[in-house]
Amino acid sequence: MTTSDSVAVRCLVSGRVQGVYYRSTTAAEAQRLGLDGWVKNLGDGRVEVVAAGATPAVTTLTAWLWKGPPAARVESVLLEEWTEAVPKGFVVAK
Repeated sequence: MTTSDSVAVRCLVSGRVQGVYYRSTTAAEAQRLGLDGWVKNLGDGRVEVVAAGATPAVTTLTAWLWKGPPAARVESVLLEEWTEAVPKGFVVAK
């Protein structure tokens, strides 16, 4: 994102975050917030979230990532700036 009121981030979420509907609920929350990006499982058990949009919406999503769905047990969320292009819409990637 290039405007001053928008941002793009990559989050790596660790803990009990696979097999507990983490991806689908994250996508629903990101879509509700009007964000672009994706969420996907990684082979090492973490979940990757790339989100782009208005700074307040991205901040809301990154705070939500610490909670996730009821069955999730989040241990850490590593947050970093994302500088690559982010496609429009928010999807659950394979």
